[in-house]
Amino acid sequence: MKKNNFFHFRPLNFLSAAVLFASFFLCPSCQKNKGPSEIKNFTFYSSDLTQYTPFTDLTAREITKKSGVFLETIYSQNSDEVSVMLANDQFPDLIYVKNDLARFIEAGAVIPLDDYIEKYGQNMKKLYGDQLVKLKYSLENPHIYSMGTFEIKKKVLEVAGNIQLQHAVLKELGYPQIKTLDDLENALLAYKAKNPYINGHETIGFSLLCDDWFWYLGLSNPGSYLTGHPDDGQWIIDQNTLKATYKFLAPEMPVFYKWLNRIYHEGLLDIESFTQKEDLFQSKLKEGIVLATSYTHWGLMDARSELAANNMENRTFAYLPVTAGPEYKDQSLKDYGFSGGWGIAITKSCKDPEAAFKFLDYMCSEEAQIILNWGVEGVTYEVTSDGKRVSLPNIPENAGIGVWIYPFPQAGNGALDSLGNILVQNSVDSIKKSYLRPERETLRAYGAEIWPDIFPSSQELGVSRHGQVWQYSLSSENTSRLNQIDNYVKQELIKMILGPEKDFDKSWEKMKSGIISMDIETVTSELDRLISQKIELWNK
Repeated sequence: MKKNNFFHFRPLNFLSAAVLFASFFLCPSCQKNKGPSEIKNFTFYSSDLTQYTPFTDLTAREITKKSGVFLETIYSQNSDEVSVMLANDQFPDLIYVKNDLARFIEAGAVIPLDDYIEKYGQNMKKLYGDQLVKLKYSLENPHIYSMGTFEIKKKVLEVAGNIQLQHAVLKELGYPQIKTLDDLENALLAYKAKNPYINGHETIGFSLLCDDWFWYLGLSNPGSYLTGHPDDGQWIIDQNTLKATYKFLAPEMPVFYKWLNRIYHEGLLDIESFTQKEDLFQSKLKEGIVLATSYTHWGLMDARSELAANNMENRTFAYLPVTAGPEYKDQSLKDYGFSGGWGIAITKSCKDPEAAFKFLDYMCSEEAQIILNWGVEGVTYEVTSDGKRVSLPNIPENAGIGVWIYPFPQAGNGALDSLGNILVQNSVDSIKKSYLRPERETLRAYGAEIWPDIFPSSQELGVSRHGQVWQYSLSSENTSRLNQIDNYVKQELIKMILGPEKDFDKSWEKMKSGIISMDIETVTSELDRLISQKIELWNK
């Protein structure tokens, strides 16, 4: 996910918004059943928008027609915008700032929603049900400040696993079992020895993306995933004691990085893994020369599409439940429940907070959830005689289906509408239909129909008691302290991976001492307290 900002953005130009309205609401085809007579403008800043995204696609227009609200979106261009907003005490109407929301709450920059929920939150109450309590901020400040972002009822149907390996490698080697890092290493050595070049370019065994915040995805996360820990960001949470450990202090954590150090000296690790920008990393994936990586599902989709378009489907990736050893279980299908966490808030600068809340409440409605996930009835989908929604062929390019699901409230792919139909388009059948030929061949070779079939099940892994702590909001002071520690760890990991194998263990111990000296204990203590309070709050 990408970070965003407020003061180096597309300027707030309400004249341009008016022009957009005129072009839509005055056109003959749009005037039919246009809904509310008065359209309200709200400025909306998202820290995950990195380019201007106009609220004018068919889905957005339908939302405007039904809700009477048009969003003037504001995107991020640098990492200081949140600080500038707070320093200047000037804010857009609606904000999505992820973990930085705590800073806005501390500054009194966002308004509590409790009274609005009580008066106008019928859709919100229905959508969240008994999970509404998880939107409360803290025991000391038990107000709700934001509409939660993540799926309330989630069923994992798509995974990227801990490791992604080309179908071409698996097929040539006879579809061996790739369960551990050693298995992966042997497969990469064998395939690269036979195929030193792909399409005239030198074959890369394993490549990572570690630039900027991407290092959390490409370098940090795999360390815990491969040693059987679920996604709690930089932390490991003991499910018995609910006590937190900064993960790089855990005894099992060196395994992945020691493996990277070894394959670097074997010539399997891309030497540009720690210097390349996202565009270079993606270009290598799209050329089909990277045999394996460890990355997130959404970050692989562009390469998958381009490889398929260029008749290189076999160079797309299989998603595998690889771990550091047989004693660990891949946690890709872990059920975290609904954690509350991040969400969209209304700022004190909003001139009509009541209308802004009513808009957010509308986004919780079944009607809005269907529009966000399916688009416009008769244009992008139709309802069959037995009440099922079916996508239409030849969907317009500007349909906008799925564009506005995140970061607004989401029922999730485990939720059903009032007629018992799934609210989202993702289903086992739709996913199976989307698979490329090599994907189907690989799955068939491993006796599976969809990728989750080859992973430890959600039932086997159990439900997280605390949600996911990367959604928790630490104090500003401890957020800053943790960022400094993370930056230190990143640099030390890179030096260790590229350094002599004989020095790795000594360097790791030195890094641990450095982490402790930077007062990680203060951060850990606050997180322990937050987890304890969160559990108490949820149980009230």
